[in-house]
Amino acid sequence: MDDGAGLGPEVESHYAGGYEQVRLTEREAPLELVRTQHILQHRLAPPPGRILDIGGGPGVYAAWLARNGYEVDLLDALSLHVQQARETSSRQPDHPFQAALGDARSLPYEEASADAVLLLGPLYHLTEREDRVQALREAGRVLKPNGSVFAAVISRFASLWDGLRRGFLDDPLFWEIVEGDLRTGQHRNPENNPAYFTTAFFHRHQDLADEVRDAGLILDRIVSIEGPGWLLPNPEDWWRDDRRRETLLRLIEMTEEEPALFGATSHLMAIAHP
Repeated sequence: MDDGAGLGPEVESHYAGGYEQVRLTEREAPLELVRTQHILQHRLAPPPGRILDIGGGPGVYAAWLARNGYEVDLLDALSLHVQQARETSSRQPDHPFQAALGDARSLPYEEASADAVLLLGPLYHLTEREDRVQALREAGRVLKPNGSVFAAVISRFASLWDGLRRGFLDDPLFWEIVEGDLRTGQHRNPENNPAYFTTAFFHRHQDLADEVRDAGLILDRIVSIEGPGWLLPNPEDWWRDDRRRETLLRLIEMTEEEPALFGATSHLMAIAHP
């Protein structure tokens, strides 16, 4: 399997510094991490069970799931992430997980062999629709009849909100990036500014629903991961305050399936079954 299967060199370069290993865990307000864990906790069948973490990066979710009693196999397109995931697994010898190099569009697993499949990254960087549908189709192939796939995407409007929130729209280049995102969903970063992300496809919620169905899966629901909470100007202050943090998480949960708010989140997740 070639390193970076399905990814362009600019995507490999974006992740080469290893920042994905700390992106979720070392933030002062780790809203994406906590909300994703919350969604999985409430919708996964209880352990034991086998989970395939496809595009699982350095293993943040795989390690957490293994500690919670699941058998986890991680697959990622980048050898750096696989190496980091194996190191993460070795640091919890009582709760190890497997990590291998591979391609979300061609999974090296038998049919009906998994209780759940996570696609928490591949649909970002498979910029052609047919590739995203194929990754979803493969997830369905390896699922048991009562299993579920959890597929995350970046919202079509993420750059718009990020530009407003962080002042990036003062940069004419970023303005061009936002225009492209809104028009086609194809996110490009021609100067490879690390703050502006890398080559990706940004979804509308209907795009995600259509791709899931075209892959032969039955869509259960689409949920917002961060909701509008990621737009707070002072998220760290909210996170440090127990009462405000719980208020924030409760409000996001209460509105997670509200289509009118899907455009305000950074990430969406589809939950589906064969």
